[in-house]
Amino acid sequence: MTALWVAAALIASAAQTARNATQASLTRAIGTVGATQVRFLFGLPFALLFLLLVRSFGAEPIPALTPRALGFTTLGALAQIGATALMLLTMKQRSFAVTTAWIKTEPVLVALIAAIVLGDPLTLPALLAIAIATAGVLLMSVKPGAGLAMWREAGPALTGLLAGALFGASAIGFRGGITSLETGGFLIRATTTLALSLALQTAILLVWLALFDRAALRASFGVWRSSLGAGFLGAFASQFWFIGFSLTSAANIRTLALVEVIFAQAVSRFVFRQAVSKRQLLGMAVIMLGVGLLLRNQP
Repeated sequence: MTALWVAAALIASAAQTARNATQASLTRAIGTVGATQVRFLFGLPFALLFLLLVRSFGAEPIPALTPRALGFTTLGALAQIGATALMLLTMKQRSFAVTTAWIKTEPVLVALIAAIVLGDPLTLPALLAIAIATAGVLLMSVKPGAGLAMWREAGPALTGLLAGALFGASAIGFRGGITSLETGGFLIRATTTLALSLALQTAILLVWLALFDRAALRASFGVWRSSLGAGFLGAFASQFWFIGFSLTSAANIRTLALVEVIFAQAVSRFVFRQAVSKRQLLGMAVIMLGVGLLLRNQP
């Protein structure tokens, strides 16, 4: 199963790199809340399609919801809405690299909280691997001499760290929702939870926007091509995140997800022809060291 969840996390990371770029451009066009709801509203039809395909080609019925599964999924859905909004808000105020450094403190928080709440296994070697991989992200993202200045900026630092904490809470909520379904294999449980979470998120944001920001709602339909692309990429990435959550701990998935930073650097280097510094190369090496140690300690 290790190879399967590793593949799922890598596919999700690649899709999320593309989704983040699309969604960040939408923020400038339709605002933070408008861009936040795009990944959910325009992603829901794709999630329902994924569920239909899994149900049609598999022999398993859609699992019955349990109160525990609904509770955990709702927690994950609400946390992801807040995390996405805070991430986009932070990106408007600071660079992508600095925002990434704040948000990618997430895996350490996920490991500790998931061990307490879900009983996910957490060994000392695994925690060390998570810490090393996270340090690699910080090394890549923060320029020498900029660390103190970054932390003095209380507003963006707070929103970035809070976004990371909420992304961690969403991962724990979604894994809790998947594992609380009492029937079905990993694929049908993951896809059912994805469809449920996007339905909840879409309903919540539609009500919010209808009451408080109808202009942003109308604007998202005005740029429907970009919105549809972001929605598909978001649903596609989430499908594989949820498959990963159904197979192993949230901490394992979110730690391996740090390779997303390396994917972003690769796009910068080979697509946009931007130089990669020695510090960034060292950071990539540290990330891969941490990920390698994590995988080495899998049963």
